Amino acid sequence: MTTLSPARPGRRGPRRAYSAVPGETPGSLPWRSVKSLILLLCVILVVLPFVAIVSTSLADSAEVTKAGGYVLWPDHPTLTAYQALLNGGIVSKAMLVSVGITVVGTALSLVSSIMLAYGLSRPGSFGHKPVLLMLLMSMLFVPGVIPSYLMVKQLGLINSYWSLILPTMINAFNVIVLRSFFMSVPKELIDSARIDGASELNILTRIVLPLSKASVAVIGLFYAVTYWNAFFNALLYINDASKWPMQLVLRTYVVNNAALSGGQVDVAAGAPLPPAQSLQAAILVLSIVPIVVIYPFLQRHMNKGVMIGAVKG
Repeated sequence: MTTLSPARPGRRGPRRAYSAVPGETPGSLPWRSVKSLILLLCVILVVLPFVAIVSTSLADSAEVTKAGGYVLWPDHPTLTAYQALLNGGIVSKAMLVSVGITVVGTALSLVSSIMLAYGLSRPGSFGHKPVLLMLLMSMLFVPGVIPSYLMVKQLGLINSYWSLILPTMINAFNVIVLRSFFMSVPKELIDSARIDGASELNILTRIVLPLSKASVAVIGLFYAVTYWNAFFNALLYINDASKWPMQLVLRTYVVNNAALSGGQVDVAAGAPLPPAQSLQAAILVLSIVPIVVIYPFLQRHMNKGVMIGAVKG
């Protein structure tokens, strides 16, 4: 015969989830409808400005004039603004400058950060504690604009592309993230490689880096976005407008609303210049397209790479 054990005193039943809507639980259909409506509204608020910018860049003069500014949906889309910007002039040169700085700067930053992080992740390495302390102090004490400018000027980097790379080549936060991941690689794996006669460079390239793809991909994305979006260093150190990167062109002709002249864009002989709103919108689209294209390929590594080293124990 089966007997039921008495309920323990003070024992409570399952808690009911809190709901902001009286009488509704988070799993009910009305509650899900409210959340879906709020999410849809947020998506519209985020997507609508991008649609307006892309549509305005594809609109012709008549549609821009009729709309009085930005066009939400062009009836007769045209690539005239993009052709005028990319066929020659300051924008096409700025695109090449930004791509070159981003590629070279990201490569140099990744190599230097990986080497530094791996050295700091090996206990007992030469200068381990002093270098780590200097790295942490650089996160707390950032040099001002005037000392940075005087240092770049003293090195002879004014009006040079290296002034856009060398001052920001190593980021302390990125090095700390890489160091945390390198320290999580099993010590026994590295010791076994040393017993087999592998050098530190072989251990780094053949064992540590293949296990660190997520972290390296995320840090590489961080560096690439930083180089691509940087404009303040170019504003300080680059005096020649032909050497401006894309973001400085964006700031000058979109944020400051400076007018693009016929000598700065390429249009056919006798053809009218595209409307200013279309040119500004096209510059804005060209400035964000590269990162938008690259991001989906690295997005799957983002959560894993960013969370590395965040939780211990």
